[in-house]
Formats: sequence, C-alpha cells, structure tokens
Amino acid sequence: MQWRGRRGSSNVEDRRGMGGGGKMAMGGGIGGIVILLLVTLLGGDPTDLLNSMTSTGSDNPSPYQETAQEKELSEFVSVVLADTEEVWTDIFKQEGLEYTKPTLVLYTDSVQSACGVAGSAVGPFYCPGDQKLYIDLSFYDELQQKFQAPGDFAMAYVIAHEVGHHVQTLLGTTDKLAPLRQRLSQTEYNKYQVRFELQADYYAGVWAHHAQGMDVLEEGDLEEALNAANAVGDDNIQKKAQGYVVPESFTHGTSEQRKQWFYKGFENGTIEGGDTFGADW
Repeated sequence: MQWRGRRGSSNVEDRRGMGGGGKMAMGGGIGGIVILLLVTLLGGDPTDLLNSMTSTGSDNPSPYQETAQEKELSEFVSVVLADTEEVWTDIFKQEGLEYTKPTLVLYTDSVQSACGVAGSAVGPFYCPGDQKLYIDLSFYDELQQKFQAPGDFAMAYVIAHEVGHHVQTLLGTTDKLAPLRQRLSQTEYNKYQVRFELQADYYAGVWAHHAQGMDVLEEGDLEEALNAANAVGDDNIQKKAQGYVVPESFTHGTSEQRKQWFYKGFENGTIEGGDTFGADW
C-alpha cells in the first residue's frame, strides 16, 4: 500500500504507556461482550483475557518512548484511518447520511474504554459505547508471526474491519443485535454474531474497493488482505489451537466466509450487497 508521505487522520488518540486501570465492565449489550468475543479472533483462552483485565499502569506514567518501528506503524494506521474517513464520508453522503468519524486510540498493555478495561491480548477492537477503535501496535507482529499474515495491507484490513463495526453502529445494526444476547441461547446468538462480523468484513472490502480507486493499492495488497481474513477464520484458529473445530462456537465465521464477504465488498464497493443477515448458506 502506498501510504508514506500521505495525509494522516487527526482523530488519533495516543495513550501508549498510560495503562488501563480498573476491571473490565461486564454490563449487558454488545459493548460489554464485544471484547470477550474478540478473544476468538486471536485464538486465545478467555481465562487469560479475564486475568489481564486488571491495570498494569501507573498514576504518573513517564512519557512513552516509541521505537522507530512503532513510529512508522503509528503513522501508517493514521493514514489508513484517514482513507477510511474519506471513503465512508463519501459513501454516506451518497446515501443521504452523515458520517461521524471514529477516534483511533493507540495503547500498550491495557486500556480503558466505554466497554470496560481491555488487555492487549484481545487484539484490535471497536467499542460502540464511545465510538472508538483501540489497537496495541504490537498486534502487527502477532499478525505476521502467529497468523502468518504479513504485509501492510493485512494490517489495513484489520483496521478497516474495526471501522466496519463503526459503520454498523452508525447504521443502527449494532443496536438491533444487542437485544438478541438476552433472548437467545449462546449457540443461537453466535449465529447472529457471525453474520455481524462478516458484515464488518464486507465493509472492509468496500473500503478496499475505493482504496484501489484512489491508486494507493500495490501489487499483492489484495492477496495480503485475503490471507489475513483466511488466517483469522474461526475454523483455522480452532484447528491451530485445539486440533478440531466446534462450529456452534464460531463467532466470526470460517476462513472461507471471511474471505468471501471481504472480496464481495471489494467487488461491489457499496453498502448494498452487504446484508449478511439475509444471506443463505
């Protein structure tokens, strides 16, 4: 992806080195459960996640000293965020809507959000309660090493997926999903959660479609994104973690589904066509 020397977003909040503080808020609604569900994306153990919910920060943190790699990554995610802002502002305008730009929060170790305190073990996440994206830049190394999904556009896909959740919040989809958590069994609710996540993948593909039109994609970028989508499929993660899959526990979709919906968004480039909830499979 051609990103160096391009405009970054002003909606980036740097909390690196500050720590989170407190314990995770486990209230009802999608905001309270989204962080726990993201553990599946990373193939982690929920017990490890819950153990990481206490603060490791200090009341008087010293200024964070970023490495050269972290500086480059922070600039990169800022440019990607700026591109998503431009694309979704235009798309919403075409639909007669106004796009409210989210804030991207950079953090290390743990962070406080409107959804509670999260440790970096959860990976990048979006909190609808404050309409902010959260990312520990160390995830980039994990994406390459643990998931074997290298490349800058693999990371761009991850950011675009979280922005996709913001789009869902603005369009009211998130509010429609939240009440189902109280009415359905875990297995039945997971089916809706999968469709929710696949729609965010579709929206990530929509952004990639327009990024291609902006002439910022390079050869191999699409393959990097598809490889990342494949790597974080529930079936792929479960096979690696435990040697077998449990389909009823899926919360994000299979590798094939994630690739399929991202690519569909890439081909369409519009909000229309992203109705994963009405799709048959």
